Amino acid sequence: MTSRQRTKKISVALPTLDTGAASWLRSIRLSGFTIAALTLIVLTVVVLAPSLRILVEQRQEIAALTADVAEQQEAVDELEGQRARWDDPSYIQSLARERLDYVYPGDYSFLVIDDGLTVTAPDGLPISEEIQTTEVDWIGSMLSSVLTAGLTDAPDDEIVAPPVDGGEQ
Repeated sequence: MTSRQRTKKISVALPTLDTGAASWLRSIRLSGFTIAALTLIVLTVVVLAPSLRILVEQRQEIAALTADVAEQQEAVDELEGQRARWDDPSYIQSLARERLDYVYPGDYSFLVIDDGLTVTAPDGLPISEEIQTTEVDWIGSMLSSVLTAGLTDAPDDEIVAPPVDGGEQ
């Protein structure tokens, strides 16, 4: 062989796994203008983010206050309706007849005492046939309770209520 051998050059292709994102990233060329534009976008986001947050909070507050105003307006409308009813003399007369049992002169008012709905005990018997009174010395019971509670050194769970004896009032 000669001192100078000839070599043959063969082109070699590297294996590539070209995906859409990888080929897109390889095609990006960074220049000074691109870096300046990206810096400007990031700076704009940093400067405007707090203002946008405040704007959103104010919109929420306005919505809440608008709902409160609508609710209060409904209450005012209801109160105005009540006031209009109180301006009507027939409404006042009907309330006086119902609640206070008022009648006009010459009218007769009937008060039904037993309307057939007598209260009964669980065994079906009426609770009471005549009016009953309890015969308890409530003044003595109250004084003994106050004195027992005020003058004892015993804990709360050891204090016993004074006996209630039936006596004349």
